[in-house]
Amino acid sequence: MRKPGRAELVQHGTSACQGAPETMVNKLKKDQSWIPKVIKKKTCSTFLEDTGAQSKGQLCQCGYPKDNHRSVATEDNFGAAIVSRWNTAEHTTEEPTDAFGNVEFFGKGRKHRKFIRLSSDTDPATVYNLITQSWDIPPPNLVVSVTGGDAQLKMKAWLKDILRRGLVKAAQSTGAWIMTSGLQMGIGKYVGEAVRDHATASTHTASKVVAMGIAPWGIVSNKERLVNPKGSFPVQYMVSNDTDAQHALDDNYSAFLLVDNGTNNQLGGETQFQARLEQHILTRRTGIGGRGSIEIPVLCMLIQGGPNMLERIYGAAKNNIPWLILAGSGGIADVLAEAIAESFTVEALRPQVHMWLAKHAPPEDVPGLVKLVEKIVENKHLMTVYNADLEGVEEFDTVILKTLFKACKKSDNALAYLDELKLAVAWSRVDIAKSQLFNGEILWKTSDLDDPLTAALVNNKPEFVKLFIDNGTNMVEYLSYRRLEELYSSVAENSLLNSLLRKKQEERRPSQCLKADEGRQSYTLCEVMKVLRDLMGDFCDPIYSHLFHLEGWRKRRELLYPKEESYGKKKCTNPWADLFIWAVLQRRSKMATYFWEMGGESVSSSLGACLLLREMCRLEPEAEGAQVIKEMAARFQQLAVDVFNECYRHSEKRAFQLLVFRCPVWGRSTCLQLATEADARNFLAHDGVQAFLSQIWWGEMDRNTEIWRLVLTFFCPPFIYSNLINFRSSSEDQLPGSPDSEPECNENDVLLQLPEGSCADGAEVQVKGRNRRPFWMVRWKQFWGTPVTSFFGNVIMYFAFLFLFTYVLILDLLPMGPSNVELVLYIWVLTIVFEEIRQTFFVSMDIPVKKKVKLYFQDMWNICDILAVGLFFIGVAARMFREWYNMGRMILCIDFMVFSFRLVHIFAVHKQLGPKIIIVGKMMKDVFFFLFFLGVWLMAYGVATQGLLHQTETRASWIFRRVFYRPYLQIFGQIPLNELDVTLSIRSRRTVISIGSSSATS
Repeated sequence: MRKPGRAELVQHGTSACQGAPETMVNKLKKDQSWIPKVIKKKTCSTFLEDTGAQSKGQLCQCGYPKDNHRSVATEDNFGAAIVSRWNTAEHTTEEPTDAFGNVEFFGKGRKHRKFIRLSSDTDPATVYNLITQSWDIPPPNLVVSVTGGDAQLKMKAWLKDILRRGLVKAAQSTGAWIMTSGLQMGIGKYVGEAVRDHATASTHTASKVVAMGIAPWGIVSNKERLVNPKGSFPVQYMVSNDTDAQHALDDNYSAFLLVDNGTNNQLGGETQFQARLEQHILTRRTGIGGRGSIEIPVLCMLIQGGPNMLERIYGAAKNNIPWLILAGSGGIADVLAEAIAESFTVEALRPQVHMWLAKHAPPEDVPGLVKLVEKIVENKHLMTVYNADLEGVEEFDTVILKTLFKACKKSDNALAYLDELKLAVAWSRVDIAKSQLFNGEILWKTSDLDDPLTAALVNNKPEFVKLFIDNGTNMVEYLSYRRLEELYSSVAENSLLNSLLRKKQEERRPSQCLKADEGRQSYTLCEVMKVLRDLMGDFCDPIYSHLFHLEGWRKRRELLYPKEESYGKKKCTNPWADLFIWAVLQRRSKMATYFWEMGGESVSSSLGACLLLREMCRLEPEAEGAQVIKEMAARFQQLAVDVFNECYRHSEKRAFQLLVFRCPVWGRSTCLQLATEADARNFLAHDGVQAFLSQIWWGEMDRNTEIWRLVLTFFCPPFIYSNLINFRSSSEDQLPGSPDSEPECNENDVLLQLPEGSCADGAEVQVKGRNRRPFWMVRWKQFWGTPVTSFFGNVIMYFAFLFLFTYVLILDLLPMGPSNVELVLYIWVLTIVFEEIRQTFFVSMDIPVKKKVKLYFQDMWNICDILAVGLFFIGVAARMFREWYNMGRMILCIDFMVFSFRLVHIFAVHKQLGPKIIIVGKMMKDVFFFLFFLGVWLMAYGVATQGLLHQTETRASWIFRRVFYRPYLQIFGQIPLNELDVTLSIRSRRTVISIGSSSATS
């Protein structure tokens, strides 16, 4: 019969997943409906009576009664007559399995376990894909097959301790599968108890121990309840404590593979299938879909054991599967432990083993068993003896890893240890890697460590990255742009970075996207460049733009659809910075810190990381993830402060140069630009940064200059050449920078770059020969070129503008037409319009117009300017017509209030007023909610009073006045006394009296 292959399994599994099931039960049935088509069971096809069976009825040699056989199997025929011994290969047929699905153990909670009945000839590849794909059990990093013992095994206390604190703990930390019988007998029972005890005591709920039960179908107690040709989702399975139920399934296991070889109540039917499954797992690789770089190791563990285990041990040794033998557990384990521990020759070993085996096996079987022991000892490198008296149980994963190391053939070739190195990386055992693999005995080449280094980077193992770098890995030779793209393609699917990269990939044209492997995500540096551009903003050049030749006025257009260049084989020019950015985007703090230490540009890199993390925190949808990003950003900001503090202590002038140095790694941006964009307030509040900003603010003037001197000189420029204002001499420290070195001055970067007159290395502009300027020109530029002069000039002229606006509104806004003063006001507002246009379209030339407009309107004060200018033009247009004159005058008065409100932004830089303005601005949010609730209750009160006191009112203006305006006035004590009940009663009484008196008079 044809064995189903992996492709057929995937095909059936994929087709089974189509459709939208209505309930979870239907979904489970539909997802696993392909199983009977692929996986089979075995049934006896030939009845051969067991003459030695002590039974009243006829019993077949397969273990089933004659009544359980079909009529074809019980027919008398010549072939059945001449056969005297039943054989599973010849006397069974395969049929679709009738037992699979989920099992729920009665009285043991509502947790469901997976199970399936399968033929002993089932393809192990099909079973492995069933476990990892249909059952969603994570692929293992290691498989530990625990064997030995018998149904009546009485395990010692220290062995239980090894299983619970050693094996199970190691399986959890390494992501291993534990394979045993999965029954409540023998070694399977004690492994199940160890898994239960460890799960009860462990606080780690994320990683679950996967215990796999592989048992013969014929010996499982109460197996009839598991039979359901359509699958069980779930089936209630009763676990009894009776002695007859020792073959019951153990509820501490995650899955059960019930191997059916056509027999009933017979042991050993699962041995060959388990061996083939272990051999198949050896060929698989770790990771989802087997895309990892490490072949899954298989380790067999022997506890006690009988003579029949020697054949199993020798068969596994022929397949290079290592064995861990627990000395002192008894049985064959002690025999092999003594044989391996003692360095006997073949002649001396034979009688010694014969004497040991005589205690455990019949005399007629001893010679054959001795030969098996000799063959096993020949593969001594695959056998590791563990003695609990000499080694502890806390680090049992260390014992397992050393066993795998020992299984490698001793060789000076480092490639023989490559998989073990990768395994140490997967298990995070850098201590074992140092002691066993990097102790000087193995000669590692740089190229040998490329794959382990990639695994360490992808799996976030900074200790291993440091170990490989310390042992000769050349990062410049290792990191190419293609490998960097592979690192970005390995990001977790549920991460923020993956969603950003996927979004940018979808924006590109399909013809320009690199074809990804089926089922794998693949990103290029084009997507990375655009993600970094969005996170960092437009104040710097795009990182990695040099790979796509984005230059000139077409930069922004080509950024959306860049041309693919053959940069993949090129080496990264700055690998430490590239890896640092990669680690920061994945929020790997330790990894990023190590790359930050190894790379240069410490201050700018820290601030760049802070900027990226602040933007990622804003995009992070989960509160916990956002908090982690905030903490990481604060940590890198503190690193920037610490490094700059050391620089400032050693050399103030060089520290100032550091602040305005254009870093090519971060798009030729300066530290001040990065700190400003990242809102790194702790860094900006540093004494050195504040001193440098003050030096830029005052330029070449003395910082202690009084404001009145500055204002007086502003209105009387000749005082520039007097001693009213002191300028620094050439002997004092000047602003850093020179024309021949970075930084460069840019007139568009206010307070982030040096002023135009400060790009020289001296205050008096040291030039020689024909380039020397006269004193009056130098001093004139020193005064008018400083930011403080520009700021106070702007403030003075703005006050002058408000005074002119006030004069026009109060005294000169006449109906007959604009006067000369009013025309001056119009021209002044027109200059404000030109300034707003300059700020919008001519500040950064590399940004598209749409983005410029968007950035402009992101600032609230720019919106205030647009509102003020817009109201001004509307008011001016209305006042030009006599019928709209009053409306225009009202609009201009309101516009004056908007222009006056602009003073808040001007005075925000003041040392005393600035903090108070910020406090008031933040309080307005809370005040708004208070006013909202106040308005609700005012409206309710107004409606109630209007309905009670003025039932017949129909005028809309009076209704609005009494509902909203009058309750608002009553807050301030303006009570309508003429409408009170007392006033009305007095009026009515006076009316009655007046009427009575008039009638009496008449």
